[in-house]
Amino acid sequence: MWRSDRILALDVGASKVVLAEFSLAKPRGLELLQYGVAELGIEPDGDADTSAYIVTTIRDLLRQHNMRPAPLLMTLSGQAVFPRYVKLPPVTKDKIQQIVQYEAEQNVPFPINEVVWDYQLISGDTAGEMSVMLVAVKTENVTRLTDCVQAAGMEPEVVDASPLALYNSVRFNYPELQGCTMVLDIGSRSSNLIFIEESRIFIRSIPVAGNAITQELMKEFELAYKDAEELKRAEAFVSFGGVYAGPENEVADRVSKVVRNVVTRLHSEVNRSINFYRSQQGGNAPSRVLLCGGASVIPHTDTFFRERLKVEVEYLNPFQAIPVNPALDVERLQSEAHLLGEVTGLALRRALTCPVEINLMPPDLVKRKEFRRRQPFFAMSIIGLVLIMLCWWVYAFKMQEVTTSQLEKVDRKIGGLRDIQTVLQARVAERRVAEARNVVLLDVVERRSRWVEIVATVHDCMPEGMWLISMQPVMGGDQIVESVEISGAIFDDKFKEFATAEANPFEVFRDRIKESTVFSEKTEIKRQLRLGDYAQEFNIWVGLRKPIEIKPNPSVTKPAGQEGTDPHAF
Repeated sequence: MWRSDRILALDVGASKVVLAEFSLAKPRGLELLQYGVAELGIEPDGDADTSAYIVTTIRDLLRQHNMRPAPLLMTLSGQAVFPRYVKLPPVTKDKIQQIVQYEAEQNVPFPINEVVWDYQLISGDTAGEMSVMLVAVKTENVTRLTDCVQAAGMEPEVVDASPLALYNSVRFNYPELQGCTMVLDIGSRSSNLIFIEESRIFIRSIPVAGNAITQELMKEFELAYKDAEELKRAEAFVSFGGVYAGPENEVADRVSKVVRNVVTRLHSEVNRSINFYRSQQGGNAPSRVLLCGGASVIPHTDTFFRERLKVEVEYLNPFQAIPVNPALDVERLQSEAHLLGEVTGLALRRALTCPVEINLMPPDLVKRKEFRRRQPFFAMSIIGLVLIMLCWWVYAFKMQEVTTSQLEKVDRKIGGLRDIQTVLQARVAERRVAEARNVVLLDVVERRSRWVEIVATVHDCMPEGMWLISMQPVMGGDQIVESVEISGAIFDDKFKEFATAEANPFEVFRDRIKESTVFSEKTEIKRQLRLGDYAQEFNIWVGLRKPIEIKPNPSVTKPAGQEGTDPHAF
């Protein structure tokens, strides 16, 4: 994706707005091109809605310094965010998000659905443990500020917290820091403490800052806010060690005492924060202090903290490792460098990977940006879909032409095949008739063959001198021939010749029939009588092993009234 070689960094404070333009182009890398600082012109602790002032101030800075729109990174005031530090048990990476979500719900002092939050893993003191810094801000607060930025014609890519931006700036500009370093950012409405020790970071916001001095001057001199602010800028310094303005400047003397009282209160809060950091976070006492913020340039502030904290105190130089445009006014930049730490930390977020990267973008703005980011893909998807539909339409049109041509050929072939089908159907019908006739003939042949076999078997079983007179089938139920009635005779001399003590010729004949494969055991002699003076007649009922079904002969046309089945038609 295309990336701009210019970025804008915006720091919106309680009383000031700082807007800086940086270049990411090589060979110098990150470079400050220009910047602007403007007062909001309102009381920081007032109840008035500051949205209109912020929008107007941002637009004026863009116009006065001729800054064109570019990717924007912005900060939230340290007083608006809620940093929390929790320790996680040793877990796998896939469980970290779930545990951090639970810890956020327990530690953030508002319902989790009313805040925007993010987290950063930092090193721990105990082996196996991980320390997590949770940073949360109320959704309505960050949304109000991002709405102002959008109303001014820009849209943020990153919403950072000002203490974290300062932390990244210090880590980049002072890479050789040893021991514990404390950054004291004295703003208008609050002062931010940032403890930097190796990879450890601890942030605390103190509600004592430059506006507390203005409020005390309003009471001391009974002035309006604007007049007290002008008096502070003209006469304020930190009195200490017997240093006063002297009798010739009574106003400055009174102002310095007020300033000293407020700074002393601030020192007490700083000492409490240091003790908390050492006891609760396991850190060491600071070995150096870096001052920054609008109220930090009150004369003798650095000397005051140097004497009280007994450590080295100097002003933060956010451009120690970041080049600036040679065309910029060096004297002006040096006098305002204490206000530019946050914007340099923001610019570093775009230039490289920073030690702490928190993004508190409002959910609605994230959704809108995500939707716009996907719009080109949606457009390409729609175009692709249209092209696919067009290709399918062309394909369907061509296929319709091919199909129509093929159908015409198929219809012609079908017409020829139908003629062949008609001929084949006639031949099939003739074949079926022939097959039916064949079945009938085969059945007739089979039944007549059975009777031939029966007659032959009877003849083979007959003793010599015996002859047959008749053979009649005996019909059972359903036109089934189950037995045959046989009548025959034998000459007396043969009868006597074959007769034995155990059996006569008729019984021999009967036994032979039973033993054959054609007749069954159901065979018996029904009648035996003499036939004249020379022969004897007999009558035997012989059962068939395989009954014969009597079927009408379809080839025989019977006269009317005689359509029944002839049981003797073999």
